[in-house]
Amino acid sequence: MTQRLTPSAAALLILPPLLWAGNAVVGRVVSPLVSPMTLNLLRWTLAFLLLLPLAGSVLRRDSPLWRQWRQFTFLALLSTSGYNALLYLALNTSTPINVTLVGASTPVWMLLIGRFFFGTPISARQVVGAVLSIGGVVLVLCRGQWETLLSLQPVAGDLYVLLASMGWAYYSWKLAHPTPESASLRVDWAAFLLGQVVFGLGWSLLFAAAEWTLTDARLQWSWPLMAALLFIAVGPAVLAYRAWGAGVAQAGPAVAGFFINLTPLFTAMLSLAFLGEAPRLFHAMAFVLIVSGIVLSSRR
Repeated sequence: MTQRLTPSAAALLILPPLLWAGNAVVGRVVSPLVSPMTLNLLRWTLAFLLLLPLAGSVLRRDSPLWRQWRQFTFLALLSTSGYNALLYLALNTSTPINVTLVGASTPVWMLLIGRFFFGTPISARQVVGAVLSIGGVVLVLCRGQWETLLSLQPVAGDLYVLLASMGWAYYSWKLAHPTPESASLRVDWAAFLLGQVVFGLGWSLLFAAAEWTLTDARLQWSWPLMAALLFIAVGPAVLAYRAWGAGVAQAGPAVAGFFINLTPLFTAMLSLAFLGEAPRLFHAMAFVLIVSGIVLSSRR
């Protein structure tokens, strides 16, 4: 695994934050029309249909995919189903800016998971950077009022995103440490992604069924919802996952993690343009802390 950041890797890693920012904004816009777990199920169903012509052969009975069903079931839980379901669930109680700012703690989890699960050492510089980044996340959670920390009651959406960020960090390390058995599938990005989507649909269907059974689920078909589904299936799903996987392969998880911090900036710009939610001062302060921490921890 290389840690060298090339211009091509940087270009690949800039695209996902932009698309994920659009995903957060669109998810907030359509939240009155569709429940979060249902939205996630519809998104990946459409992504499955888009990928099928590109890599349908991976679903054949003799495909190596079925011999690796445990690995792909786990990868799907961390990414296509679990991560995105938690993100859409968070958008019901938090704003897109808050969701993406808390999600910017992912590089910190990248360092910790790399150290404890994959044996990658953490330097003193990285520790200082992690402290700065966590300070930025805490600033978001307390809404810019430090005196409220003693009586802090986090918004549920912020906690969902923290959990999703930990899962995504572990997923990224798994991408950078493929098993020998998955080598044949990883050669074809569409086949590898379709393998995750297939098993992710099982998780998503389970989550959606629980949502319709236990909550007041909603689904109001309309042209805006259909347009939103098309965007989040093509952009934040297929294109972003393709670019992220290729970028992690070139730059490594720790370096790639820095680019996640572009998501709050893109989200703030899109929220201002489409939702009228102007960033507040504590958002800017948190962003500076998080980016400073990750820049420091990413330096050699």
